[in-house]
Amino acid sequence: MPQIMTTKELAKYLKLHEITICKYATEGRIPAIRIGRVWRFDKDAIDKWIGEGTPSLNKAASFGI
Repeated sequence: MPQIMTTKELAKYLKLHEITICKYATEGRIPAIRIGRVWRFDKDAIDKWIGEGTPSLNKAASFGI
């Protein structure tokens, strides 16, 4: 059964500010589900997202992206 996290729980888990988490969710940069006016996050999806990593802006620039 998936563990669903709130914005506050995820912010603490990732050591980021809650506003940053909401911004990333809105931009589609982090796996999230919006339920009404609140965001929810599946811990397994977040762990997978972290494991896969994302290229930094510097790396993307060096590849001409």
